[in-house]
Amino acid sequence: MSDKYEFLVSIKMLRHELNELSAYIKESKYCYDLLTNKLDDLSKFVVSEENGEQWKRWGEDAEIRKYSAELREASSKAICMIEKYQSSCTVNARADISRYMSALCESVKNELESFGINRNSKIVFIGSGAFPISALTIAKQTGAEIICLDIDLEAVEMGKNIAELTGLESKVSFTNEAVSELSFIKGATHVMIASLVKNKLEVLEDLKSVLSEEAKVIIRYGNGLKSMFNYPLDQDLSDEWNYSSIEQKDHFYDTVVLKKGKTHCARKELG
Repeated sequence: MSDKYEFLVSIKMLRHELNELSAYIKESKYCYDLLTNKLDDLSKFVVSEENGEQWKRWGEDAEIRKYSAELREASSKAICMIEKYQSSCTVNARADISRYMSALCESVKNELESFGINRNSKIVFIGSGAFPISALTIAKQTGAEIICLDIDLEAVEMGKNIAELTGLESKVSFTNEAVSELSFIKGATHVMIASLVKNKLEVLEDLKSVLSEEAKVIIRYGNGLKSMFNYPLDQDLSDEWNYSSIEQKDHFYDTVVLKKGKTHCARKELG
């Protein structure tokens, strides 16, 4: 694609299809598969080198930015709907969800080692959603204690049901309390912030006064082209945080690891 409007139409079409399928997902199980496939298309769209070049050319254009933001809102809504649908179907069918956890185990294992997460860790997972397989997989792999936080009360209740189904309810608990209200946060070793948490900077501001000096904050985010699928983290945090940035070229989100204090800044790119 070499023309702005060809790129713009691609963005608008993805947004339109996600919105239409989201509207029909409750009426047809088939739409769940279609919506999942369309989100897969978006995940490929935001890591495409060709689209990356288009973003370099047109990313500051007002129309491109407008419809990219609308696409992000559509994808965020679609992901939440899919998680709730999947959670409800799994619980109602009393399904075995070990295959979902098994699929995550290897990738999660690599992350756990790099983040220093082990059986003694105490983790707050912000934006865990209605189908919190990542949090449950971490608990199963390590035995760490995890509190999952989500502002959506329905997602919190669904998360509890999934935890009971996996037998991990003693390790993973759920709440919709604000970060600053969690007594658990003062002893947390790790805070994980999901890519679909919109107010990342506000959350970080709340965390600064309650986290220990040794605690790590792990943020998933997407800037530039990847902001169509994730809420961005555009602000330079080097004046307030010691951070390591992990950019994953072929993955639809990137990760930053923060600790208190301005002592070190590192950037790592994974292909």
